[in-house]
Amino acid sequence: MLLLVNIGNNRQRFKDSLPIAVEDAQRHNHGNAPGYTGLHRSQPNPMTSQTSVPGRRYRYYDLLMAGFVAVLLCSNLIGPAKVAEVTLPFSLPVIGAVLVFGAGNIFFPISYIFGDVLTEVYGYARARKVIWAGFGAMIFATVMAWVVIRLPVSPSEPFNQVLQPAIETVFGNTWRIVVASIAAFWVGDFVNAYVMAKMKVWTRGRHLWTRTIGSTILGQGIDSLIFYPIAFGGIWEHQTLIAVLLFNWAFKVTVEVVATPATYLVVGYLKRAENEDVYDSDTDFTPFSLRD
Repeated sequence: MLLLVNIGNNRQRFKDSLPIAVEDAQRHNHGNAPGYTGLHRSQPNPMTSQTSVPGRRYRYYDLLMAGFVAVLLCSNLIGPAKVAEVTLPFSLPVIGAVLVFGAGNIFFPISYIFGDVLTEVYGYARARKVIWAGFGAMIFATVMAWVVIRLPVSPSEPFNQVLQPAIETVFGNTWRIVVASIAAFWVGDFVNAYVMAKMKVWTRGRHLWTRTIGSTILGQGIDSLIFYPIAFGGIWEHQTLIAVLLFNWAFKVTVEVVATPATYLVVGYLKRAENEDVYDSDTDFTPFSLRD
């Protein structure tokens, strides 16, 4: 009889402690995972969710940062040196059948797609760190190009007679183009990230395409309005400057529109893989910070 009583008491104590143990386990395993409720993942409430937990580690964030910086440097160092001309089998209104554009314009909009994905998944604060990483990379590349061009050429190496003029042609940009590129990138990317984050809260996370395209229209517009007047104002005719500015802006926005289905796929995958979906409802949007 005493044995049965002890078994019954132990069973009751186990039942009483089970809910507490389950709750503690959930809190321990998922307390730092935004959007996690109980034993299933749910979308965060756009009116109450905040930025991601500072110091949290992500699987793909660093790779996206590296991809962003790589695209930014390549499109600014390789692309602008070449003006491409493509003849279409049909004629476009106003533009005609011949498209003339900087080769870098094909790839530079990809950096904005990276920016959209980063802001949508990880939030404005983490996208801000990536923008600053790109800004630092551009400054370093500019300084490195200046030093390499001005280093004395060794006369004992015949190949330098071919290489030095080529390096000066490709990387010897004037100070106006350098300043225009860096300023346009910095302002344009922060405008893009800010609009993206704000529209996500306004739309309560719905209609991703409105955010990616809308932020690109404004971000690329500011980028073009800063770059072309600083780089070529007073050199090109006003009509030429305006025509090139408008065409390149429209071309970059078109790239974003065409890439929208792929953006949806990437954003959806990252949100599931990272268990993250930040809404910047209470974010400090100053660009002069590196805090998460």
